[in-house]
Amino acid sequence: MTGHAHAGRPNKLFRNLNSKIASIPMILTALVIFLGGTIWTVVYSFTNSKLLPRLQFVGLDQYDRLWDAPRWIMSIQNLAIYGLLSLIFSLVIGFLLAALMDQKIRFENTFRTIFLYPFALSFIVTGLVWQWILNPDFGVQSIVRSLGWTTFTFNPLYDSEIVIYGILIAGLWQGTGLVMCLLLAGLRGIDEDIWKASRVDGIPVWKTYFFIIIPMMRPVFITTLVIITSGIVRLYDLVVAQTSGGPGIASEVPAKYVYDYMFQAQNLGQGFAASTMMLLTVAIVIIPWAYLEFGGKKRG
Repeated sequence: MTGHAHAGRPNKLFRNLNSKIASIPMILTALVIFLGGTIWTVVYSFTNSKLLPRLQFVGLDQYDRLWDAPRWIMSIQNLAIYGLLSLIFSLVIGFLLAALMDQKIRFENTFRTIFLYPFALSFIVTGLVWQWILNPDFGVQSIVRSLGWTTFTFNPLYDSEIVIYGILIAGLWQGTGLVMCLLLAGLRGIDEDIWKASRVDGIPVWKTYFFIIIPMMRPVFITTLVIITSGIVRLYDLVVAQTSGGPGIASEVPAKYVYDYMFQAQNLGQGFAASTMMLLTVAIVIIPWAYLEFGGKKRG
């Protein structure tokens, strides 16, 4: 009996050997670069590193300084506003577009390409395009004034109170197409018989979506949520292209704070502390998702 068990183990080990060998570089990269780099960053966030990393521990000093900095607090507030509104609007607009596309409309491929096209652009290009569109001298404000509404004012990128909403407009324009495609794939996976049954029972379309279709698309929604959230935490290029963090520090975001301290202010310890806080944010999002996606299935 034990002989059979021992014979079975090597067979399992050598099963799909080629795919296991092919995945070794990826596993090593993940372990050495991602995991190693993460640990290195966390360790050095407790040091007094300036231009070069040095192991001179100062406890939580860098974190105290971080949470006392008005610029960091502003960047967290901006990320919270941008993140919450981006999640809500991306999912709502993306789902509405996906539901419209799912009606087997004419020229569907053309519309899908048009909606997805902004996602193919880099954030820098998107930022510059929207900086031009929102510019009060030759953008939306200028066009509306030339039509006769001379008192019309719309310059979000130059108003510290609403600048983050100007960045949000550009972010939604770029990202909503991808959300639409992901949710459309989920909708196409729904069995046609469910729609037929709801029509026979006389259930209104909106009720079918709300109480039947959306709950069935839970895995797609969770995956989409993780993709949107990871993009929100990494928000950097769009801000740099549109406002460079201005006016003043009104549109600062954590990723820009990290970059500025590590490469411009030459204060590595402070940059590492800020990036550790960003890592913590990502972990708070990823761990529940991994648990919902994989932990629940094992128990089931």
